[in-house]
Amino acid sequence: MIIVLVVAALLMGLAALRLSDAADRSAVHAAAGEIVAVMTTARSLAIYHRAPVAVAIDTLSGALLVRQDTSLLFRRDLRSSYGVGLAASRESTAFDARGLGVGAANLSLVVRRRSATDTVFLSRLGRVR
Repeated sequence: MIIVLVVAALLMGLAALRLSDAADRSAVHAAAGEIVAVMTTARSLAIYHRAPVAVAIDTLSGALLVRQDTSLLFRRDLRSSYGVGLAASRESTAFDARGLGVGAANLSLVVRRRSATDTVFLSRLGRVR
């Protein structure tokens, strides 16, 4: 009876680890999708309003802040929503009135939760992948 319980406990432990890894991958994938949605929305707002829109990346709090001039249009807290951390090649990006990215380089955002990672790239032309 004890041997059966030990084997069952080991199998449950292995299953819990696999479920934890799957949850991490799912959270990272969902957060990356949210980043793509935020960047696409910011670009669309710039084109619609014919005015520059900036996206600030707060890696400490894991948030994206979308601004037009001095007003905050919306904010997405990825750390509190998905439990992920962010790393970015730049701290902000902007779209001009034509929807083109403003700045000298492309932007890459790395979303990480434990061993699961995903990267979102934003080109100077405003394309997200």
